[in-house]
Amino acid sequence: MNRTFALVTALAAGMTSAAGVAQTAGPQTPAAAPNAAAAAPAVHAVPAKIALIEFEQVAAATNEGQRDLQALQKKFEPKKNQLQTLSQEVDTLKKQLQTAPATLSDTERASRTRAIDVKEKQLQRDGEDAQTSFNGELQETLGAVAKKLGPVVIKYVQDNGYTMLLDNTGQQGGLSVLWTQPGTTDISQAIVDAYNVSSGIAAPIPSAPSAPGASTPARPHPTTAPKQ
Repeated sequence: MNRTFALVTALAAGMTSAAGVAQTAGPQTPAAAPNAAAAAPAVHAVPAKIALIEFEQVAAATNEGQRDLQALQKKFEPKKNQLQTLSQEVDTLKKQLQTAPATLSDTERASRTRAIDVKEKQLQRDGEDAQTSFNGELQETLGAVAKKLGPVVIKYVQDNGYTMLLDNTGQQGGLSVLWTQPGTTDISQAIVDAYNVSSGIAAPIPSAPSAPGASTPARPHPTTAPKQ
């Protein structure tokens, strides 16, 4: 399951739950009489009012999403530093081999080459493991926020008279909107603002800038992952 599909599924679960509560709380319709079909009122067309939302971006843009993404990045910072250190070791060994004197024996040269190969494979393996682990926790983190967005989205579209809501994430697994009529409204930022109010979570404090020469951590973003 790709990340976008999982997030939309989580959000859909929250929206379904919210919609079910609204239907249960609504006025109950009396049982229809046997001849109700004959007296049924005519069906009137309702003008379409379409809204767009980017579910994944909205989940990541909320105060709660930004806070949790910062915590996730901090959790993986040691692994990121470890990978960077190993990468520097590989570069150093390669430079040493390239600048080795011509008198270096074939045996020693082959030994150094094998050592570089071993560390490169370790770097690749550790990097892939870290990426997989990070992506899994990233999906869980944003999925948890996306699920709680459901009631907020339902309330917003109902209060503002929308008849259709489309996901404009534009990634594989989500609904891509290729063309929309003028006047179609993107409610992504409005949902972010509404969710921040309902959650009561303040905007996280930006991370302190890195010291000179230190690597700069990536900004919280749904696609951020530890880099080698």
